[in-house]
Amino acid sequence: MKEIYLAGGCFWGTEHYFKQIHGVLKTEVGFANGHTANPTYQEVYTDKTGYAETVHIVYDEQEVSLEFLLNMFFKAIDPVSLNKQGHDEGTRYRTGVYYTDEASQLPIINKVFTEQQALLSAPIAVERLPLQNFYTAEEYHQDYLDKNPDGYCHLPTSLFEFARQAREQE
Repeated sequence: MKEIYLAGGCFWGTEHYFKQIHGVLKTEVGFANGHTANPTYQEVYTDKTGYAETVHIVYDEQEVSLEFLLNMFFKAIDPVSLNKQGHDEGTRYRTGVYYTDEASQLPIINKVFTEQQALLSAPIAVERLPLQNFYTAEEYHQDYLDKNPDGYCHLPTSLFEFARQAREQE
């Protein structure tokens, strides 16, 4: 099992999106790379803690690769938008890829960023950093869109179906 931490704006939709992808075994929403201990959602919401709403993704690399997950990530974000995804604004909604194993993950991350940048006319605004810390969000945020199917989401529902159908080419 491998893991990666992805910040794609509001974590409700980002988690739901990645849960649809074949090979993703577990997701958990929380807060990454901030500067306070044990932040609450209310504290993170002030944009004074330095945290990004982030999804911890555990995946089976026999079923899906990090490269595939990162390319799927780029399909679900506006990669040139700084501190804003959809209608959500603030540093907590910044985009980021936070890795835990520099030797094995960073070369893949760099490859995907280079390929994605070639498709864009503006610079990518997605952070690419080692994971400094991660705190799990409150229980009501976990699997939010499963519990609240009509709940707010900045992602179009068609993207969830796209993720369900997506398969890595052999």
